[in-house]
Amino acid sequence: MASEQMAEGADAGIPLPDAGVPLSPARPLDAIDQDILRMLQADGRASIRSVAERVHVSRANAYARINRLLEDGVIRGFGARVDHERAGQGTSAYITLKIVQNSWRTVREQIVRLPGASHIALVGGDFDVLLLVHTPDNRALRELVLTRLQAIPEVLSTRTLLVFEEEDLEPQG
Repeated sequence: MASEQMAEGADAGIPLPDAGVPLSPARPLDAIDQDILRMLQADGRASIRSVAERVHVSRANAYARINRLLEDGVIRGFGARVDHERAGQGTSAYITLKIVQNSWRTVREQIVRLPGASHIALVGGDFDVLLLVHTPDNRALRELVLTRLQAIPEVLSTRTLLVFEEEDLEPQG
């Protein structure tokens, strides 16, 4: 049923967690929970009915399990996998950053507002931050790196790794 579509979040009767509310401690996931996660990763628009049928539980049980996964923060939301090139963001790059010690929160707040920022991670090793960006072209990438990122006072240095080809390894529907 269309009214049961996961991609519609709260419209499907499944409230998404409030970003400001602290999450409860994670509970262990059983085989059915894992199967539900795999299904929803492959097709976030799967109906409650189809999830229930595929994992062999009642619709009420499937609904309750999905709600629990949302409440526990295991499922952070539902979205679309985007072909960035077809969406006009044909240039992708990983950018490594060295930042001032103890400035992660400040840097993160500025980076998440950058156009095209797709993923950010604080990492250990030769650099501190790994950032994935998608931009329309090399000129926009150059602007993002040289004008926006390097203007952040806590960013000590950057290194840009241009992506020639990429493959989404998440389950495909």
